[in-house]
Amino acid sequence: MKISTSKRLVSVKEYYFSKKLREVNSLIKSGRKIINMGIGSPDIKPDNSVINSLKESTDFSQSNMYQGYQGISELRNAISYFYKTSYNVSLNPDNQVLPLIGSKEGILHISMAYLNKGDKVLIPNPGYPTYLSVTELVQAKPILYNLFEKNKWQPDIENLFKMNVNGVKIMWLNYPNMPTGADFNYNILKKIINWANKKNILLVNDNPYSFILNKNPKSILSIPGSMDTAMELNSLSKTFNMAGWRVGMLLGKKELIKNVLKVKSNIDSGMYYGIQKGAEKALKLPNSWFNKLNKIYSSRRKAVFKLATLMNTSYEKESVGMFVWAKINDNSISSEKFADRILYDHEIFVCPGTVFGSQGEGFIRFSLCVELDKINLAIKRLDK
Repeated sequence: MKISTSKRLVSVKEYYFSKKLREVNSLIKSGRKIINMGIGSPDIKPDNSVINSLKESTDFSQSNMYQGYQGISELRNAISYFYKTSYNVSLNPDNQVLPLIGSKEGILHISMAYLNKGDKVLIPNPGYPTYLSVTELVQAKPILYNLFEKNKWQPDIENLFKMNVNGVKIMWLNYPNMPTGADFNYNILKKIINWANKKNILLVNDNPYSFILNKNPKSILSIPGSMDTAMELNSLSKTFNMAGWRVGMLLGKKELIKNVLKVKSNIDSGMYYGIQKGAEKALKLPNSWFNKLNKIYSSRRKAVFKLATLMNTSYEKESVGMFVWAKINDNSISSEKFADRILYDHEIFVCPGTVFGSQGEGFIRFSLCVELDKINLAIKRLDK
């Protein structure tokens, strides 16, 4: 018996890392000593107090029961506290904060809540591949807006404002940006907010990187007028080294949050109590946590800069976040072939820029989620 798949799968490919990691793991099983610098999965432990909070919560008599779809009040209050102290954004924890089982699910929930078949969505190129794949899964129409190195990977607002945006419902933003490391630009985002308000477009800023190697974290919701037209996704994965815990959040005005909750409540049955208690603890950690974390990432980044130079690539030293976006100086080779050459010749896995869109051609991405000793080993393999 053969069961046909849905039509929506025709336009959606298997996630690059899902497929490529099988290849990398196959090489490892064959005896190759691959250094994986392609994935942004934090290798540093969460703070001990966070882990202890999870352990202690297992003694709570109701910890193994279903939890509320909106998360426990302590977690929502902690998110509200975090946004106030970190970004100077005031949020009502009862109706402007929605905890998520990872922010990635929020991309789907938002899309299902606001997009009909044929609706248009503005998606950054290069950008996080899930914006595109989810748009196609819900049978909306992706409209790519290109980011350019010459504009420091910020939206080209002149071109953007000239576009025909009839039928556009959502515009995805991601600042600080992944994969390029471009920082939050207040003036540009302010203009986009004013434009989106006039065009009746929902802006969604995906903001999981603002505390990594960044001296001035910002939220789009801190910009005047943003609450009328913008929402923000955030995550504990990168900031608190809790990627596997799957804790994210969606912030915005109550009417927008309420619509997303309608979708979410029909898909999951709440987050484990202990994970929520650990997340609550993380969100209240002092600034010394970020200082310690960024000290580690800073030393790793310096080493990656050296490695990138040995690979004959150039990079922006002032970029933020947990990646280094590097330009291949040899124009005769594609990003994917360059990455494969590094993988097979030097046993180092880096991510080709084309994973993030056509504007990523000519670039590769290094992850800083690699121990310093391994980065130095990679340097030795190139520096022969």
